[in-house]
Amino acid sequence: MKKHLISAISIVSAVSALLFLAGLWMVFEDQQANTGVKTENTGTGKSTKKAGNTNEITITAIGDSLTRGTGDTAGKGYAGYTADEVKKKTKKAVLLQNNGIKGLTSSGLLEQIKQPQIKRELRDADIILLTIGGNDLFAGGEALGHLDTAYIEKLEKPYLAHLKQIYAGIRAVNKTATVYHVGLYNPFIDLSQAKTTSAIVRKWNFDSASVAADFPKVVYVPTFDLFELNVNDYLYSDKFHPNMAGYQLIGERVASLIHFREEEAK
Repeated sequence: MKKHLISAISIVSAVSALLFLAGLWMVFEDQQANTGVKTENTGTGKSTKKAGNTNEITITAIGDSLTRGTGDTAGKGYAGYTADEVKKKTKKAVLLQNNGIKGLTSSGLLEQIKQPQIKRELRDADIILLTIGGNDLFAGGEALGHLDTAYIEKLEKPYLAHLKQIYAGIRAVNKTATVYHVGLYNPFIDLSQAKTTSAIVRKWNFDSASVAADFPKVVYVPTFDLFELNVNDYLYSDKFHPNMAGYQLIGERVASLIHFREEEAK
């Protein structure tokens, strides 16, 4: 009888110990989840946890296929080349989170930045990269058949309204990171209607830059001049997106505007 009692006590003790260890592990996991852990999103649906610290510069990229890097055989896009250039300016680790979506319009981006994960990434970013507007204007080349002023203004009005809301949404979650909004180039500059399309793109850029000027630390980055003279040298085979060389030009342009104070670069 005594032996059975001792065995029962031993079993209960063992079970209690296991339950205690399991509970301790759950507490440890909960604590870890609240210690500034951030996620790296490369646009592939996979996430990698990293502990938040000041020895790291986080770049969050949002926007359309230009942010995604469509047309770059290396798969980097301007965001990747910007990150490469930033690495040359700092001793800190540089993390790029790319959330670019092919075909995204300003209305789609406005919805995307409301998503909890994107809001977290924007909140934790040191630098924010952005491309938007090309699909609103060109609509896959459809606009080439409607180059009259009234039609373009009809496209631009909702875009500018969305852009204000996008900037405001970013600033609502992150007031300190500089936003670099990459402007539009004209992929149709070698066509017969080049003069008209160039005028449209220039005005679109001017109006977008005017909106950017109303928000603190939002920089509208011009790219029109980069493609103006030799556009076909910098376009992918679809004659719309940049190729690797084109993305490198954009990345270098953006990175040239990014500067760190001496203490920030260490």
